[in-house]
This record gives sequence, C-alpha cells and structure tokens, in this order.
Amino acid sequence: MSSKIINHFLNSVLDIMPQLGFSNIEKKDISVKESSIKVHGVMLNLGVVGDMKGNVIYNMSENDAKKIASKMMMGMPVLEFDDMAQSAISELSNMLTAKASINLEKEGINTNISTPTLTYGSDFEVKTNTDKIVTSEVLVDDISIKVNIAFE
Repeated sequence: MSSKIINHFLNSVLDIMPQLGFSNIEKKDISVKESSIKVHGVMLNLGVVGDMKGNVIYNMSENDAKKIASKMMMGMPVLEFDDMAQSAISELSNMLTAKASINLEKEGINTNISTPTLTYGSDFEVKTNTDKIVTSEVLVDDISIKVNIAFE
C-alpha cells in the first residue's frame, strides 16, 4: 500500500477536525500491525470499494468519543455515549473517509465508501481480511484517534 494513499486518510483528519473547532492536531508515527486490532472503547468501520478494496477503521476511547461528540454538538455536554453521541461520531467517520475518497478521486482512484458500522465495548478484537493493517494515532486537542487502514 502506497504512502500516498495512507496519507490521504491521515490528512483528512488534519483537514476536517479544524472545521469542527479543534485546533491542536498532531499526527503520530505510522506502524504496521497484523490483521487484527484490539479495541477498548469505540470503533467505526467503513468499507471502501472501487479501484481499492478494504476498510478504514477509526477507534478511540469512549470518553474521547464523548468529547468529540460534545464539540460537534456545539459544546453540549455529553454524559453518556447515547444515540445522539453515536450519531455524531458516525458522521465524523463519514466526513473523514469521504474527504480521503474525494482526494483519491482527484488522483484518478475511484472509490465508494460504506456507511459506518459503530461498535463499542471493552476489550474486543477486530480482524480484517488483509495481511497487514497500517495504523497511526492522531492527537486532536489531546484526544486520541487511531486510524487503521486495511486494503488488499
């Protein structure tokens, strides 16, 4: 998988989050993992099809998801990860992945994205059908969002 493709997904976080009111955004190191991800908190999985096939999986702690949802809802306190907070986080994953898809399209790479599947809980594992997953952490106002990219 080319670094150019990976950067489209990571840069979408850098492009979209300031539009939502976040100011301090820092991309951390990129690493490669085996075909599974251990999650404690919230996971959003979006399928990508077209010229590329695979998944983009965002994960974060439940507390961090509530902080992001609060910011997206103009500072409304989010005390529980309820339907409204889940909807906000799902929409964020749509925005991030759509931005990357638009930028890939500009390079002649046609993609379509699925609606996100949101899962949350304690200590669960997600397996992909790829051999490797490229992962990076992005800190957004000290909130950790992990971006996991798994393409064939």
